[in-house]
Amino acid sequence: MSFCNYADTKVIDSRAQDDNAVIRRRRLCESCGKRFTTYERIDRIPITVIKRDGTREIFDKTKVIGGIMKSCNKRPVTAKQIEELVDDVENTLIGGGEREVDSKVIGNMVMDRLKELDEVAYVRFASVYRQFKDINTFVDELQKMLSEKRGIL
Repeated sequence: MSFCNYADTKVIDSRAQDDNAVIRRRRLCESCGKRFTTYERIDRIPITVIKRDGTREIFDKTKVIGGIMKSCNKRPVTAKQIEELVDDVENTLIGGGEREVDSKVIGNMVMDRLKELDEVAYVRFASVYRQFKDINTFVDELQKMLSEKRGIL
């Protein structure tokens, strides 16, 4: 529908934006000749997160970014890297086809990616996510990481 409510329009130009998640189209009304822009977005069904206590809430990308940003505080990790990490987690969840996902699955996905990105940020995130109770839990996690590294070397 255009300015003059004429139903037929002609597409002049199409461009993908936001990593192909949005298509921007320039259109021309065939009746009045006015040009306008439309945006097409993929209509995604929201993912429901099943939390530890059994409650459910809609997946909130900003909450995940916030948690990761706290763990990356004063670390050499850019905002772009964090956003790419969360986009990767979100796309993996959407690609999995499940409408409900346990929060543990999401937490483990974030930790796996953080471990590759920055080990200190990984330990910080894991300490909150896994609810480390004392210094021994930290030491155990660090020893596990060291033994994994030695296995790789």
